[in-house]
Amino acid sequence: MVERTYTSDEMMSVAAARALTGGQRVFVGIGLPSTAANLARRTHAEDLVLIYESGTLGSKPTRLPASIGDGILADTADAVISVPEVFNYWLQPGRIDVGFLGAAQLDKFGNINTTVIGADYADPKVRLPGAGGAPEIAANCHEVYVVVRQSKRSFVEQVDFITSFGHGRGKGEREKLGLPGAGPTLVITDLGVMRPDPETAELVLTQIHEGVTVEQVKDATGWDLKVAPELETTPPPTEAELTALRELKAAK
Repeated sequence: MVERTYTSDEMMSVAAARALTGGQRVFVGIGLPSTAANLARRTHAEDLVLIYESGTLGSKPTRLPASIGDGILADTADAVISVPEVFNYWLQPGRIDVGFLGAAQLDKFGNINTTVIGADYADPKVRLPGAGGAPEIAANCHEVYVVVRQSKRSFVEQVDFITSFGHGRGKGEREKLGLPGAGPTLVITDLGVMRPDPETAELVLTQIHEGVTVEQVKDATGWDLKVAPELETTPPPTEAELTALRELKAAK
């Protein structure tokens, strides 16, 4: 058996980066999405346009930003505009190709919770950072990619609070609400990749990372996860991808 030279987090970041292609306009969330988007720009998609909520267009940071207010985003941007302009001119009219988001909880229809853990909003078990611009991103981008570590705590049958609308309770609910974007079309985890079923919009496992079993993925999912009949295996990271990722994370 060949010994792995990379971590599950590195595999997740590489798989998420590979999902992006050159020339796309990507609305980037801080954390795992930002790592993947910046890795894509450093490897195979140099002309990727990274847009952050603080109003920076075409940012090219030399290190991972600590927050949307990190000065390196403005210093390396093609342009800096106001936050209302980001939402009113770029996001709401559908000028963003991909919204790249994280999640604290995600359910089988791609709904995202970043607000509270627990049934009582006023007195939750955990109060999370909140929405920020994520609901608008989830509503208006052409499509949404979600990158999140997988466990039964994060992948639940039904989220405790819908912060960012995915597919509601099934196919057609976005259309009923008049949401223009396609919603979550791709979920990348440290175990594999999921896509919504075209008939039901329920997330289906379509790809597992090398060395991961279907049983492992099912054990880390809070619902009876369906598996695609033609399940693919993610190619492992290349040396070039790992080098670029590690340099990016080490940069100060």
